[in-house]
Amino acid sequence: MTTTAGGAARHNALSIGEVARQTGLSVHTLRWFEREGLYLRPIPRAGQRRVFDSADVAWLLLCNRLRASGMPIAEIRRFAALVQAGPGNEAERLALLEAHEQEVRKRVTMLMECLDIIHGKVDVYRRHLAAGTADRLWAPPFADVGADAARQPTP
Repeated sequence: MTTTAGGAARHNALSIGEVARQTGLSVHTLRWFEREGLYLRPIPRAGQRRVFDSADVAWLLLCNRLRASGMPIAEIRRFAALVQAGPGNEAERLALLEAHEQEVRKRVTMLMECLDIIHGKVDVYRRHLAAGTADRLWAPPFADVGADAARQPTP
């Protein structure tokens, strides 16, 4: 248990280093979150040290996922402001999350289409390597290839 500057006792108190290890964020990034007002509450201090708790870690992990999934910082900032404002704006939070979910689903669909093409190409190369015909895969054309000039490269 740690006592904050305001005298409140904090259970599960975590140092900035512990939070960095748990979230994978650098200490510099954690301080940036504070400067940008992205935490759900002011981070209390015990002396000169920030005192985090498990709720702060959970929030940072959510922000990590939102960012990793392509949510712009401005949208994370907007979401944080809505949560900080408290009850009454849940429908707006939901709309923000649903819009992001839709964008992520579009990206996943596009990536799956790309993966299908890549998988097909991997299959072609495996078959050609196994058959000993890999030299026919996308052979670059040369001006003086002679008889090989008629050969069509297999994509």
